[in-house]
Amino acid sequence: MHKNAIYLLIIAVSGLIALGLVMLFSTSAFAQESRGDMYFFVKRQGLWLCVGLAVALVAACVDYHHCRKYWWVLFAGSAILLTLCFIPPIGQRINGSSRWINLGFGVLQPSEVAKIAAIFFLAWWFSRTDITFRCFKNGLALPMSILGSLMLLILLEVDMGNTALIGGTAVGVMFIAGAALRWLGLLVLSGLAGIFLIAINLSERQGRLLAFMNPEKYSLGEGLQQWQALIAFGSGGIGGLGLGEGRQKMLYLPYAHTDFIFPMIGEELGLLATLLTVAAYLTICLCGGLVAANARDRFGMLLGFGAVLMISLQACVNIGVTTSLLPNKGMPLPFISYGGSNLVVCLFLIGLLVNIHRQGRPLVPRFSAALLRPHFEPRV
Repeated sequence: MHKNAIYLLIIAVSGLIALGLVMLFSTSAFAQESRGDMYFFVKRQGLWLCVGLAVALVAACVDYHHCRKYWWVLFAGSAILLTLCFIPPIGQRINGSSRWINLGFGVLQPSEVAKIAAIFFLAWWFSRTDITFRCFKNGLALPMSILGSLMLLILLEVDMGNTALIGGTAVGVMFIAGAALRWLGLLVLSGLAGIFLIAINLSERQGRLLAFMNPEKYSLGEGLQQWQALIAFGSGGIGGLGLGEGRQKMLYLPYAHTDFIFPMIGEELGLLATLLTVAAYLTICLCGGLVAANARDRFGMLLGFGAVLMISLQACVNIGVTTSLLPNKGMPLPFISYGGSNLVVCLFLIGLLVNIHRQGRPLVPRFSAALLRPHFEPRV
């Protein structure tokens, strides 16, 4: 089964990218930032798609074991890029957050690069053979202290979403690596408590939390996006209003082409399309997990699971927010939402999974004398 898993994964990713381009063409013409050009966002997304495919090709062909030696280069580079976010005019402050740096031809979100750095660091740390991870120091304190330096920089940008995403991926990788459950439970509780305390002490985040608890009351304020998203799902029904016929994108639903593109799929294409979209992400999660489980070594296994968790958790958060199951948090839907940095990073992670599959454990047939039928086992 795992031999065909990578092909199903690529088909699912290709379908999501195609759907994203179609929905971006349908929704982005009404965005205020389109500058009067109905193809503005489609052309830019197409450019980033070409870059992402080139990056994915490199990730698929270059031996991922090189990153085991030089993970610290990517980690240090991510820290430098995150620091540049706070240095004008390189750093760009938009909507009260300092998450972007100006590249001249566009903007880069360094927290996306930090996601890759976090995965490589975790895979390297928990694949080491010179230390034991059953103790508190090596199993939790040291790795989270090192990773926390990146997470702190992202948190200072006022980006709680990506901070929580990296933290959630770290917990998942540590669980797979065999870390003690009592420490993971303590880490999860501490993280949730920290996020809650920050949310109630920041006025904007506090408003989003109140809107999540009572969306109808705040439907004209902090809860506007989620309320309009629910209207979009409701008006689309089972069959949808038809491609291009959606109404919420006409400035009723802010950021309909980025963080809230999933409700537009529901409004224009209907329930069936939204279910197929969710099924595509489930396919990526399951097939990616099979690829990671059959990696040649522990480093590749943890790297693969980290990539799958990063994409899957991001999709879950976006879908949860747009369906009012989670408080509002600006996070793009992988492969579909407009956003060059996120698209390139997600395609890199897919290329990484292809690389792990290419170097995975080959299976050779062996006949059992007792059962007289083929039996397969990994070659050592």
